[in-house]
Amino acid sequence: MTDRNPCIVPWLEPLADALARDRQAVLAVIASVQGSAPREPGTAMVISREGCHGSIGGGHLEFEAIRLARDALLQPSAPAPWLARFPLAARLGQCCGGVATLAFAVIAAPDRAWVDTAAQYMHEGTALQLVTRIGGSGQRHCVERNPDAVEGDAVLAQSADGATLLVHTVVPSDFHVLLFGNGHVGRALAQVLGALPARVRWIDAREEDFPAQVAGNVDIVATDIPEAELRVAASGAFVIVTTHDHALDLALIEAALARDDWRYLGLIGSASKRNQFEKRLLARGFAPQQVARITCPIGRPPGLAIRSKAPGAIAVAVAAEILALREERHVHASTLTADA
Repeated sequence: MTDRNPCIVPWLEPLADALARDRQAVLAVIASVQGSAPREPGTAMVISREGCHGSIGGGHLEFEAIRLARDALLQPSAPAPWLARFPLAARLGQCCGGVATLAFAVIAAPDRAWVDTAAQYMHEGTALQLVTRIGGSGQRHCVERNPDAVEGDAVLAQSADGATLLVHTVVPSDFHVLLFGNGHVGRALAQVLGALPARVRWIDAREEDFPAQVAGNVDIVATDIPEAELRVAASGAFVIVTTHDHALDLALIEAALARDDWRYLGLIGSASKRNQFEKRLLARGFAPQQVARITCPIGRPPGLAIRSKAPGAIAVAVAAEILALREERHVHASTLTADA
């Protein structure tokens, strides 16, 4: 079993790796936006001499951010954190037309203490605030717990002494996916989910069928008792069942229905497979409303007419299906917060 990146903060582990390898890197964060911009405040990327991790939206904006960051890394002494304002149309020729303000900070080996503290909070599932002092001297970064935060963002603020602060809120991922089965569809799904901000547990008994390498947000779980993963899964998880064995599929669906606090329960198969499973589950005492919550066939979200049965096409469609559900929940939560 792998457990390499449970916190799913796209920049945190790459930053730690860059510090270990190069002793310094630049953390670039979208501090604020006006009008249309490629990404939202709080989006960050790590820029080292040799590579980049994460994205602040691509295009000319990202090109300029990388150039400025690498110029800073070439200086004899690290500059204090600074802001750069980018009118996206006037300065960069991008169609967005808005304004993005980026905060840049050279993070060096002595900063490893706060990086490790932030990683510890993330592994504990605790949201945090990274406060960066822009310009000036003295302590440049401070990490604090922020357990009440529900969404990541960044804002510019003023300290008591008039200094500009970047307050970057970082929230552990609540996008938990349990993917059962490492056959052709499971492998394609693991690849697609590897590009999303999800915490994926990829589960199968056939250890030899897992690929040698997977994305950093995918944990391989080789186990003879896959149902046990459902008993310890996070509430609100997205469960996708794509195993090679109908009897195992049924056992997993039963285990999920017994818990019944997942956000999505998808079962690969045809309409006839669904009918067979419905009859068996109803005969075993599950209520019709419980059984009705199963998504089968998978990968047919409203508004998308994807008929291909190619593994990659199924994987993309399923990813779209669960992303739409997740966005729906976030929009609902935002509406409730605004109304409160």
